[in-house]
Amino acid sequence: MVAAPAFADAVARAKRLPKLRVGLHLVLVEGRPALPPAELPDLVTGEGLFRTDMAAMGAEIFLRPKVRRQVAAEIEAQLAAFARTGLALDHVNTHKHYHLHPTVAGLMLRIGRRFGMAASRAPIEPRAILAAVEPTAAPPPALVTEPWARMVRARYRRAGIAMADQVFGLAWSGAMTADRVAGVVRRLPPGLSELYLHPATAGGFEGAAAGYDYAGELAALVSLDTRAAIAEARAQLGAFSDFI
Repeated sequence: MVAAPAFADAVARAKRLPKLRVGLHLVLVEGRPALPPAELPDLVTGEGLFRTDMAAMGAEIFLRPKVRRQVAAEIEAQLAAFARTGLALDHVNTHKHYHLHPTVAGLMLRIGRRFGMAASRAPIEPRAILAAVEPTAAPPPALVTEPWARMVRARYRRAGIAMADQVFGLAWSGAMTADRVAGVVRRLPPGLSELYLHPATAGGFEGAAAGYDYAGELAALVSLDTRAAIAEARAQLGAFSDFI
């Protein structure tokens, strides 16, 4: 998130870890813009933050050329800000998966390719595997988002953009415990899987989601059970740029 308060610190840390793969998390809703708010009058609130009424804004993006131009300008500004860091761009996705909106997906694809975007995310999660991991907490199918995610994945793959075959951590977002992570890893289907977590040492920061166990998700990633599951599954770890 290039407009987030800790952006400079995150870049400095990434540069001290040359093996770390870093992507851009485009923010078009519920966050701070990279451009001055005055240049995005239809996208921001009176406080200069992005709107939170995603459905209404999505309709305006689809119907109003002026709003689409503002979205395009903001996408370009965020990609340019990332490029100025000198970090390699591993992937590009969006906050709240807003690129499932077909107009946003098209703008992100067109502009992102100019900045070297080679991979993105299609939030498609096999619910049968979640049910096998934890039958009593198996979430219902993602009937609203999954059809759009499949369309975006097909569109991006036709354009040569890499996408994982499945993503894990969506339904249990903010609650990926060590048992859940290890359980998923032990049941990974064939193909490229993306593990989706929000690890941090603590919550309470700007933009933190209510109820998310950030420290718990960090602990899950480094737990001995997770490491053992990776070894048992003979899973190959890496980022998108390691598999493209």
